[in-house]
Amino acid sequence: MEGPLIAVLLLVGLLIGSGVGSAYTRARRGWADYQTVKKTVPTARKTAWLLIRGVTTKVGVVALLLIGAVAYAAVAPDDDEAAGPTPGPSATSSGRPGR
Repeated sequence: MEGPLIAVLLLVGLLIGSGVGSAYTRARRGWADYQTVKKTVPTARKTAWLLIRGVTTKVGVVALLLIGAVAYAAVAPDDDEAAGPTPGPSATSSGRPGR
């Protein structure tokens, strides 16, 4: 009677042990991956801020150029007023031509 009981307990222990061992292996692998990624984050963060700073600077320069162009256009003299009056349309006769 003890033989089958020991075999069942051994089988249950093996099942539980293999499940716990698999979970432990996954946890160790995950922890190692986490540590590897954690070391690369500061470099990635610095690179991201560098790119954001560059894009922001370019957008700022373009915005300043646009604001300067609008201000110049608002202050510059109007070319139509400086040219003087333009001739109006010529007078046409109300009758048919040739009569």
